[in-house]
Amino acid sequence: MHSIEIDFEVFKEITIRRSSEDVTPNDVIRNLLGLPKAQFLEEKIETKNERLAWTTKGVVFPHGTAFRAIYKGQTFNATVEDGVLVVNGQKFSSPSSAAVSITGNPVNGWIFWECKMPGKQTWETIKKYRRNKDKALTRRCT
Repeated sequence: MHSIEIDFEVFKEITIRRSSEDVTPNDVIRNLLGLPKAQFLEEKIETKNERLAWTTKGVVFPHGTAFRAIYKGQTFNATVEDGVLVVNGQKFSSPSSAAVSITGNPVNGWIFWECKMPGKQTWETIKKYRRNKDKALTRRCT
């Protein structure tokens, strides 16, 4: 399999144009170029083995992103695994629902959680990645 480097704006546009998780970035580019669907089975098998990022409120957290929160003096950990946030073995589709599972009370998950991107050394509040609905539809965390 070949790889190409793309900038953030190109990645963002490809991501936006994926109508479902079954549509690969390669499918999007082939469609834009007017090429027929790929007929290579090997290509499709490789793509199915890719790990999914978790997208919530227009923010994309890559597979493997670590999350943590400190609540009542205790540190709680979570991880992005195949398109969802996993806390104590439970899967969540929003940071707030994951936070409520810990606190038992309504809480803004965007303030509650910090994240550390794969390959990074620093923790940052996830609120910093959230954008207004007026701006770009998807923002990839880096």
